[in-house]
Amino acid sequence: MKVALKLVGLFFLTLAMTAAPLFGIITHGGKNAFFENWSPEQEFTEDYAFEVEKKPAKDFVVLNFTDIQLHNDEDVGEAGELAWGTVDRLVKELKPDLITLTGDNAWQFLAYNDLIRQLDGYGIPWAPVMGNHDGQGTPSEFWCAYNLAKAKNCLFKFGPKDMGYGNYIINITEGGEIIHTLFMMDTHSDIEEDGVNGKKDSGYDNIWPNQMEWYQWAVKGIEKLRGETVESSIFIHIPLYEYRLAWNEATDGNGNFVGEYAGTSFGVKHEGVCSAPENNGFFSVLQDLGSTKNVLCGHDHINNYSIPYQGIRLTYTLKTGSGCYWEPELSGGTTLSIASDGSATVQHHYVDPASVIG
Repeated sequence: MKVALKLVGLFFLTLAMTAAPLFGIITHGGKNAFFENWSPEQEFTEDYAFEVEKKPAKDFVVLNFTDIQLHNDEDVGEAGELAWGTVDRLVKELKPDLITLTGDNAWQFLAYNDLIRQLDGYGIPWAPVMGNHDGQGTPSEFWCAYNLAKAKNCLFKFGPKDMGYGNYIINITEGGEIIHTLFMMDTHSDIEEDGVNGKKDSGYDNIWPNQMEWYQWAVKGIEKLRGETVESSIFIHIPLYEYRLAWNEATDGNGNFVGEYAGTSFGVKHEGVCSAPENNGFFSVLQDLGSTKNVLCGHDHINNYSIPYQGIRLTYTLKTGSGCYWEPELSGGTTLSIASDGSATVQHHYVDPASVIG
């Protein structure tokens, strides 16, 4: 009876949430009206980014979930009980100031609506990025973006045109001063013959050149507002190419961290790194500007390693629940804890599946 009532409620919620984007498109004059007209010539202003205030004498805790990725029937079954039990456990225990999602949020429309309802119900600001499966099993990726943007406590916004869905910025402040910036960026889906480095590869996509330009514009604009470079973190779905290089350099071939990485890295690699096939230069942009010290991704469900590579920590966030594929001992969430000086620390938080079911 409980499952049936939930399904009925989600069905009627879905009808309303399906009609709303259509009405919005009509009243706004088309889909493009939801995106920003951005130019690198415009001035970065304080109100361009969201701001979330940090409490004094307490780390600002960002709690990330990734690849929840449930089908409709899974959402109302044991898989849903596991996923939402895991989320509930960590929200209650860690008391985050912000919840983030690193993509592949849900696979079908009822599950997507339930995800929005569940996360919005905590009354905590939350901020997702899109994964390569967001939009599948729903009316469209635009439909997902529209309903995320309309949720009461969700900070998601469409972002600039022609950069995908959901490129936006969150500034963490203390005493009104920016101490850390979160860049939420879309890594899109698949590519065909991208031509990076003169090669006609296909495979998973990456950050696009105009997104790199937008990122540089924002870093420099925030630096101008603050009077110095502000430390930042990037949340994406598909890992950067350097995740491959970092693992190869940091380990001995048997999964053991070696040398300088032995005391600074953690986690495992239980599948291949499904990044774009070529390095497109974004990592070098991050290094040149010197702002970003953490990149957090999802996508590869049974990788959860975190390695400081050439000055930037590359972290696979911990998968949440059993959606699509998983390893039960690698389920939970990941925190990024930001201190008053703007520095950030990454930590995984594992949840025993048996402890949240039944």
